[in-house]
Amino acid sequence: MTYEERYKEYIELIEDGLSTYFPKSPTSQERIFEAMRYSLFGGGKRIRPVILLEFCRVCGGSIEQALPFACALEMIHTYSLIHDDLPCMDNDDLRRGRPTNHKVFGDAIALLAGDALLNGAFEYIFSQGELEPSKVLEAAKIIASSSGAFGMIGGQVMDIENENLSPDAIRIKQTYKLKTGALISAAAEVGCAIAGADAVMRKSASVFAHNIGLAFQLVDDLLDIIGEEETVGKTLRSDNKQHKSTFAHTYGLDMCKHLAEVLTESAKTDIIKNIPDSDFLCWFADFLIKRDY
Repeated sequence: MTYEERYKEYIELIEDGLSTYFPKSPTSQERIFEAMRYSLFGGGKRIRPVILLEFCRVCGGSIEQALPFACALEMIHTYSLIHDDLPCMDNDDLRRGRPTNHKVFGDAIALLAGDALLNGAFEYIFSQGELEPSKVLEAAKIIASSSGAFGMIGGQVMDIENENLSPDAIRIKQTYKLKTGALISAAAEVGCAIAGADAVMRKSASVFAHNIGLAFQLVDDLLDIIGEEETVGKTLRSDNKQHKSTFAHTYGLDMCKHLAEVLTESAKTDIIKNIPDSDFLCWFADFLIKRDY
């Protein structure tokens, strides 16, 4: 099986897993389910669930047992995008080549769709019964912590505050670590936890996720400046309009690209040394910094 075929196989598993959460023809609350589905099934690379499933696999765990957690993480990521696009946040009109959720359903329904996806993620986690309770609780705690004020939401707050500051590289990287990297790190950690990975594997997974999470956001910086909306699929040049102090704006495109490449190579070097059968993860790390949408 090629890396592309494995990736496609993961995508199909994730899409099927997400579909099982939603009633095909809801008899009540049809509008909120429509809004949730609009964003959840609106495309995307499914980066976080793919990382979770692959770390579970290479650490000797069951992909089937990991799937509900992978889907839950994607639901949380999607809720964050819906909220991030709202007028009170980034006020974006385009996401994945389509109008953003609030442009289709209105601000109130979009806000509630995000809330419903967040709550639905934990409903999904706790509704599965194939995994021992201790692992379910550990995985749920990792996801909750990574999503909250000490994780993704904390990074979003820093991102807003940075509009009124002149942050140095340390603060910008910390913002990225939380805003973008927290859920990527959660994916790797949860995959390891479900598989019962040892301390060396978990540490290596953490280093890998931290590095590619930061590299991923650096590429986002670059695309916001040099990308094309038709290709990238979302509103661009917004960082400059909102006076955001991104790494690319502060230190230049060349430095941003170089750091993304260095971080990716560091991520690959560490897992090759400590985790067997890590070829797909190395391929995926390269794939992420070469993306254009």
